[in-house]
Amino acid sequence: MNMKTIRHLAKTLSIEPGKLSKTELIKKIQVAEGNFDCYGSAINGECDQLDCVWRDDCLSESSTAAAEAL
Repeated sequence: MNMKTIRHLAKTLSIEPGKLSKTELIKKIQVAEGNFDCYGSAINGECDQLDCVWRDDCLSESSTAAAEAL
């Protein structure tokens, strides 16, 4: 999902996007929706939140972060 869409979604939930990073903003959206703020925290591609709208981006973000940590 692109940042323009994420910012729009945040505003509909009364979250001011400001200069938050994509990860920070998505985590705030997750909390506002009553979900875990776990975006980007999957380890080894493991995630049990199968119905999460952020799942594909999250798994990609998690694998990128893991690769950068090496």
